[in-house]
Amino acid sequence: MAGPSSSPEPDTGTPAEPFSAGRDHVLLAVRITPNASRDAIGTVLSLADGRHALAVRIAAPPVDGAAHAGLIAYLAKTLGVARGDVTLRSGETGRLKIVRVGGDVPTILVRLRATIAAVRK
Repeated sequence: MAGPSSSPEPDTGTPAEPFSAGRDHVLLAVRITPNASRDAIGTVLSLADGRHALAVRIAAPPVDGAAHAGLIAYLAKTLGVARGDVTLRSGETGRLKIVRVGGDVPTILVRLRATIAAVRK
């Protein structure tokens, strides 16, 4: 019989959630639309490969990293973390990106789920 684990299992989210949680961060799949009329969180999208991504509209244009900077600033503000805690993990040149959000994981998950739930209503 195995003993209790010294660390909790990472929260991988439900199949319809576009994120997974580690011990000190959350990885969030995002599909960005730059040049939007305003910054806004959209719906959770089902991708062709079975993964999910959160649609995010960013007002900044996709020029000289402006859309990336806008995405990082908007996610930091929305999730209540410092800009330095939000980094682009992959997807530098594409619309689909993996963003790492560092900080208090339970708090980030609550805020992220609340943000997604507000869009679904």
